[in-house]
Amino acid sequence: MKNKEQNLADHLEELRRRIILTLLAFIAFLIISFIFVQDIYQWLIRDLNGKLAILGPSDILWVYMMIATVFAIAATIPVAAYQTWRFVAPALNPEESKVTLRFIPGLFLLFILGISFGYFVLFPIVLGFLTTLSAGQFETMFTAEKYFRFMINLTLPFGFLFEMPLIVMFLTRLGILNPIRLAKARRISYFCLIVISVLITPPDLISDVLVIVPLLVLYEVSVSLSRIVYRKKLLQEAALENHGVAESGQSYS
Repeated sequence: MKNKEQNLADHLEELRRRIILTLLAFIAFLIISFIFVQDIYQWLIRDLNGKLAILGPSDILWVYMMIATVFAIAATIPVAAYQTWRFVAPALNPEESKVTLRFIPGLFLLFILGISFGYFVLFPIVLGFLTTLSAGQFETMFTAEKYFRFMINLTLPFGFLFEMPLIVMFLTRLGILNPIRLAKARRISYFCLIVISVLITPPDLISDVLVIVPLLVLYEVSVSLSRIVYRKKLLQEAALENHGVAESGQSYS
């Protein structure tokens, strides 16, 4: 009992250390992002006609913090993934440890790809559509806080959602998921993705469709990748089993 309690305390201490290192990395990236936040701000509004309005002295600070936080989150993802790997690595065999480590760069790249999709593809379409609705009817004026909140709400979730194929591949490699389960859960998964799409987009049909379709495609890509990984995993296990049988036969002889 004492050994179990000691092991649990060691694990909790290790987890605390990994979390602290991740938080320190996030704070460091946040400070760096905040140093360059005005340049980032100017780049983000480069195509915007006119200037954004602020309703109070603290609004611009809030906007700068939102922008810096998003960039800090993106930069911290590889660090968080690496610290997670270091925490679970002792419980993995050497092959699983190598495979897990190789997934870390992919998490960062897919996060950037998801944000880029949201910002360069989805955000201009949705913003243009909503602006068109008000043309000739209202005088349009954007506040900096609402403009960037709308941008982040529309782009940041895609950074996490685009990591779905890689996470599915990883869980399939560890044997937690397989394509059969994913195929059986397709209806529930579709429903959950549609709900997520409706929650993160403005309340109009076009925006919902523009988000729902990529997410459903991502899910199908995840199922296909899971099928490939699962097939390779079965072949490797069969090869190891045959190799073990052959060695047993030689020893018996």
